[in-house]
Amino acid sequence: MTKSATLEVKDGKVRQAINGFLKDLFTKKVVDAMLVPVAHPSGKNVVQSLISDPANIDKADVYAPVMPVNSAKIVQQMTRLTPTDRKTAVVIRPCEMRAAVELIKLKQIQPDNLLFISVDCPGAYSVKSYPKFTADKKTSDDFVKTGFKWAEDTNLRAGCQICEYPYPLTADITIGMYGLEPGKAILQANTTQGEAALKTLGFAIDTDSELAKKREAALAKLAADLKERRKKFFAEVKKELGGIDKLMQVFASCIKCQNCRQACPICYCRECVFISPTFELESDKYLRQAEKKGSIRMPADTLLFHLTRMNHMGNSCVGCGACEEACPNDIPLVKLFQLIGSEAQELFGYVPGRNAEEPLPASTFREKEFEWIGEK
Repeated sequence: MTKSATLEVKDGKVRQAINGFLKDLFTKKVVDAMLVPVAHPSGKNVVQSLISDPANIDKADVYAPVMPVNSAKIVQQMTRLTPTDRKTAVVIRPCEMRAAVELIKLKQIQPDNLLFISVDCPGAYSVKSYPKFTADKKTSDDFVKTGFKWAEDTNLRAGCQICEYPYPLTADITIGMYGLEPGKAILQANTTQGEAALKTLGFAIDTDSELAKKREAALAKLAADLKERRKKFFAEVKKELGGIDKLMQVFASCIKCQNCRQACPICYCRECVFISPTFELESDKYLRQAEKKGSIRMPADTLLFHLTRMNHMGNSCVGCGACEEACPNDIPLVKLFQLIGSEAQELFGYVPGRNAEEPLPASTFREKEFEWIGEK
């Protein structure tokens, strides 16, 4: 049974209602700190901020349609060495939540003392496009009212347009709005920690909420629609990018800046092989390669870099699109990594970020796993 409570939203002011809920977490001593998106003073961005003073919650803007960084990387930075010694709420989008779950499995995030809160996500614009959104005097409340229409808004980030799970698969508390009429929102407790938090705030917990049933029914239909849309999308991508020649054309503009690696929440290695002595060659080795082939592209190994990344993080790719957003040359990385990642994940029957207790495919040995392809 889904355990939920109704979040009162007055006059369509979703941001105000959510910020009131978040502030109560402070005042009722549920948390001591909070990582939450906060509007930048310039009005041109919304950045994750670590807040210790509840007065600053008024600046929070959870539904602002911009995601400059996948917040799982921030949580990793905060907790990789030691868990937080203060109860800290982490307010993040579904793709960020799924990335956080993968990093927990990879021992890169220590979840002790963290309260994860995630939201139904209507998508986001790129950091470059967001200033236009605010310049048009639009607010996150306006966006939520017209949101959840990914197929109709081609200005959304590439990752958002083909997102498979724009709703949380797991979190201590879910702020749910999809499938509900404007002005309605629910808080779903998915763990005992989440339930305890809502009870401390004084919410009446309902195990048979009509709002929850309505949302779940809407999500079931949404999941089917998104699955069909992604199927058609990937069929087009295979025609567009299939084959080594087309793949090389896609990466023709790659300058091997490695921004995609830096932005990816799943690329967690402290020392990447591509910035290690393995790829630091003496000049004569480059020259011998050039003599052997007639010429070699410089910087070298750009295609190898991307293929290695696909192999390394494909099973855990959450499709957040941070890689493509970070690319200075607009390489369609989301198309490629989601195509490869989704096929690899389907092969293993694995959904990254679905469950913190579900082992990573590469860490699990199953004797008869690939007998269907003739391996004995």
